[in-house]
Amino acid sequence: MTPRTIVITGASDGIGAAAARTLAKAGERVVVVGRSPEKTRAVAKELDADYFVSDFAELAQVRTLAAQLKENYPRIDVLANNAGGIMGTRRLTVDGNESTFQVNHLAPFLLTSELMDVLTASSAKIINTSSGANGFGKLDLFDLNAEHKYSTNRAYGTAKLANILFTNELHRRFGDAGITTAAFHPGVVATNFAADSTSPWRHAYKTVVNRFMLSPDQGADTLLWLINGTAVTDWVSGAYYAKRALAKANPQAYDAELARGLWEASEALVAR
Repeated sequence: MTPRTIVITGASDGIGAAAARTLAKAGERVVVVGRSPEKTRAVAKELDADYFVSDFAELAQVRTLAAQLKENYPRIDVLANNAGGIMGTRRLTVDGNESTFQVNHLAPFLLTSELMDVLTASSAKIINTSSGANGFGKLDLFDLNAEHKYSTNRAYGTAKLANILFTNELHRRFGDAGITTAAFHPGVVATNFAADSTSPWRHAYKTVVNRFMLSPDQGADTLLWLINGTAVTDWVSGAYYAKRALAKANPQAYDAELARGLWEASEALVAR
């Protein structure tokens, strides 16, 4: 069987790297994308895989990444939008967007949009890493950059809620073109998540609490299940999952008009 081309962002560490290792071992053509040149290169070398470096805090780098992927891969079977993180104090990116919202939502939105012609031609799966933290979120289309109300948890939860709304709207817009998509919660995983942030969460990942977290391999389980499964037969396109099962999300996640509005607002933010 011809190996699939599977692009995984945030694959230099954590569940992204764990999934990449499993898929490469199974004979798939894995493309490793990460922010750290050293860590991304190391994972790619271990797997004998292609790799690209891109910092999602700069949308110009996302556009460059998309162009590189389109130049090298005429077919992309799976795009796993896994890169993300929690930032702590409010700060703006060079593009003028609140950093948590840009890195977790706007950057994968832009990457997916830029690749959409290749993805639709490939009848691709688009898998978005969300989080149970979406329950902390509250999406306000008139304050996407959290100028009026900001907290670390709310900013991260709102971005993870946006991942689910994006997943749903992708299905609505491109399901008839052969695209299937899902969002998932990996669980609380012992990784370097939040290590470079000013968030209080960074301490939990370095203390005894770490012992009770999932391993990266365990956290990657639902991601791998979605990648290897089949929409309709195994899972429902456009839905949100945890532990290989449909999961309950923030009530806003089921608002079709909000999903449509978020898409349109995201297009405007990445275009400026």
